[in-house]
Amino acid sequence: MSTMPIGGLAKATGVKIPTIRFYEGIGLLPEPVRTESDRRVYDESAVDRLAFIKHARQLGFSVEAIRDLLELSDNPEQPCERANALAAEQLEAVKVKIRQLQALKAELKRMVDAACRGQVSSCHVIEVLSDHAHCDHHPSPPGAG
Repeated sequence: MSTMPIGGLAKATGVKIPTIRFYEGIGLLPEPVRTESDRRVYDESAVDRLAFIKHARQLGFSVEAIRDLLELSDNPEQPCERANALAAEQLEAVKVKIRQLQALKAELKRMVDAACRGQVSSCHVIEVLSDHAHCDHHPSPPGAG
């Protein structure tokens, strides 16, 4: 079985080295084998696991959900209900984000449509950003709070 250094793992998966170290630090990736010179070396199973983690992150799964999914993946004889539940939870979270983004889009469109042609002192965009009460929808943007 061939091995590769951390840079090779990063290149093979498109995941940056600091992110790989972070995943190791929080236990999503197991500690790698080290050479006599204390360099990390990875095998194909690390590539597969990191690709799994990357794809799950792209789909918006939380670190804890990924931890659960990896546990299921490591124990394939388990029933699939937990994986289904995690996917359903993530789908609902995406639906909520889409609704939030649609509200943000509508508010931004309203701001742009009401744009003034005069001076900043009468600019509707600045007015709305300065006082949230001027918003129609009072959206809570993703990540706010």
